[in-house]
Amino acid sequence: MMFRMGEGPPDLTKMAMLTILIFIGAVSAIQFEAPIEFGVGSGGDCALVVNGAGRSSQFDYSLNLLRGTPHNYNAGGTCITYDAVNAAYLDARKRIRVAQPHDHWKPEDVATVGELLLDISINLARTYGLTYEEIEKGLPLIDTSKTLIREVCPPFLSNVECRAGKYRRLDGLCTNLEHPTWGSINTPFTRLLGPLFADGMNAPRISVKGHDLPPSRVVSRTMHPDDGFHDHAGTVMIIAWGQFMDHDYTLTATPLDPRNRNDPEECCNRPPHLKHPYCNEIRIPEDDYFYRLFGVKCIDFVRGFPAARPGCRLGSRVPFNTLTGVLDANTVYGKTDYEARKLREGFGGLLRMNPAFREYGLKDLLPLKLDVPDEGCTRPNSSMFCFEAGEIRVNEQLVLTCMHTLMAREHNRLAKGLAQVNPHWDDETLFQEARRINIAIVQHITYNEFLPILLGKDVMQKFGLLLQKDGYWDGYDPNVNPNVIDAFAAAAYRFGHSLLPTAVERWSKAHKFIASKRLSDLIRRPFDLYRPGIFDEYIMGLMNQVAQAMDDSITQEVTNHLFKKVGARFGMDLVSFNMQRGREFGLPGYMEFRKFCGLPGAETFEDLFGSMPNETVRKYTSIFAHPSDVDLWSGGVSERPLPGSMLGPTFACIIATQFSYSRRGDRFWYELPNQPSSFTPEQLHEVRKARLARIICDNTDLIDSIQLYPMVLPDHEINPRVPCRSGVIPSIDLSKWAEFPSGDHFGSSFFDPLVGK
Repeated sequence: MMFRMGEGPPDLTKMAMLTILIFIGAVSAIQFEAPIEFGVGSGGDCALVVNGAGRSSQFDYSLNLLRGTPHNYNAGGTCITYDAVNAAYLDARKRIRVAQPHDHWKPEDVATVGELLLDISINLARTYGLTYEEIEKGLPLIDTSKTLIREVCPPFLSNVECRAGKYRRLDGLCTNLEHPTWGSINTPFTRLLGPLFADGMNAPRISVKGHDLPPSRVVSRTMHPDDGFHDHAGTVMIIAWGQFMDHDYTLTATPLDPRNRNDPEECCNRPPHLKHPYCNEIRIPEDDYFYRLFGVKCIDFVRGFPAARPGCRLGSRVPFNTLTGVLDANTVYGKTDYEARKLREGFGGLLRMNPAFREYGLKDLLPLKLDVPDEGCTRPNSSMFCFEAGEIRVNEQLVLTCMHTLMAREHNRLAKGLAQVNPHWDDETLFQEARRINIAIVQHITYNEFLPILLGKDVMQKFGLLLQKDGYWDGYDPNVNPNVIDAFAAAAYRFGHSLLPTAVERWSKAHKFIASKRLSDLIRRPFDLYRPGIFDEYIMGLMNQVAQAMDDSITQEVTNHLFKKVGARFGMDLVSFNMQRGREFGLPGYMEFRKFCGLPGAETFEDLFGSMPNETVRKYTSIFAHPSDVDLWSGGVSERPLPGSMLGPTFACIIATQFSYSRRGDRFWYELPNQPSSFTPEQLHEVRKARLARIICDNTDLIDSIQLYPMVLPDHEINPRVPCRSGVIPSIDLSKWAEFPSGDHFGSSFFDPLVGK
């Protein structure tokens, strides 16, 4: 690394935080001139002209003295030359080893370029004394393709050519033909608001008063105790689907242990010179009611990698997402061709499965995870294996494993159905068509069943999220970037942590409670599923068990026992992780997002009365110096919910904005007309029949009755239980995908493996 975590340029001090706040999200009064065009960007040409009082570096002064050309010019403006950028690049290369893989760029490879670009940016900011606005809005204007940076810029960030094809790429590239990186893997999170770093560039957020924020654990234990209230209508299935969608959307790129690919444990119990350079560990106060019982004073935590922006542009630190920004079921299929090949059977368009119970006539499980068996998995012994799927967190907790299993089974059910309708289709065509339908099903269920419960109809309508009942929806906008919003990934979409139950229940097919297991005992241990019939009992439990209320109360199963090791009496704290992640992302506090979403700000804590419970406001005054210091996640889960919604206005606004981007910015969205990927009107009519209840009926063994909407508790009048065999829960008619051979090739949809690649 080129600097120690928490350190920044000497002249970008912590007190810079005070001036940064007033600029957040505002349109700058400072005007920047785009790089002057001289064809190839000759070294002495201006890469960026910054207006204002003249500022120059020793580098520019020495260089221009020899040339006899003053570059501190333009009515007091400052010219940052291409030579100056190249000098900063060469200086950074002395300290940072940049990866140059031949083919596949892993997140850790991209991160080396991100580190280099951040080092160059810090160098330029320090050299020219750049302000917050100049860093955020000026530096990214520099065309780095005219500098030596082009030598190390990953190809997928600089020169991708796209052709419109029928099937979306696994890595999300070419989702937008004009902006190939929009929505693709290993690209930066989108910032709704400018970042808030302690030093303006890199160091985690601090208080607006200039001192450190209260430790993450203090916020967790003070503001989010385990009070155990229950919701009245939502089932645990809404958590299960919500987390399944989260893992379709976001996985922050972080350093991983090279052996088992888990978070490195190289922070708390190491001397400073042996710590991982990305360590940002969570300190535990000595008087902690829980951890002091076990002598725990620290929890391991590492920062996210810095991103390489598209075009390898410069600027402050920004984290990046290793998943695609669109809903494309990469939970089922993976996000690279290499991952997809590992998951596929190689015939019939099928995914590999584990026929563990075939002798009992029961459906298959996911395949065994054999390549890195300890990745995201706590194994009791070397002969026990976790499961493999398209997303590496499949084993994070058993409920999530159940959802992965359900949708992998649905893919194979679709592939077999299509093979019956089109016996002439080959493996690739069957796989791609089944995948295309399965992605459409995931999109439809998310917007038709999940979001209405989460957001409510009013918010859905306001943000244009209501699906059409018939016909095409022609709402694709090539100017909308579907990338995941930083505040969505690091805070708002973590709302589900409030809903988590203390225990996960199993129910019988007759809808009777059987047993339950503590949530902490199911995290990274999905081994119950190896018992015949247990999968169906857990699915029944998800539909019948009531979720916790959406509030600031969080179960101790994740605030004291997260990722607890076998035999241990304590684990980690998920709420502290949420706070720590938001701060190191440079996320502004809750107050800035309130204002972004059109809500009034608060200069005193009393101004928050009415937005959240009085007791919550009182507790905030005991640990925070100013309302602007409150972390986004903490404030968001504490808000009173909107009418008809599970969420308060700030989280509803951020989440609705994300789902709006995901729909309007996805060229392959299932409702669209006039695209190579578009369904026919008859096929679209069938896709609209998709229901989570039908997915469960079709892909389980014992379940024969189910409520119409499994994310809501059954009700005789508005959400009755009906038999799976009844026509009340419709099925997709795959005959609408029938094609008939004609001439030397098969129909208009015959798959061209080169198209869209």
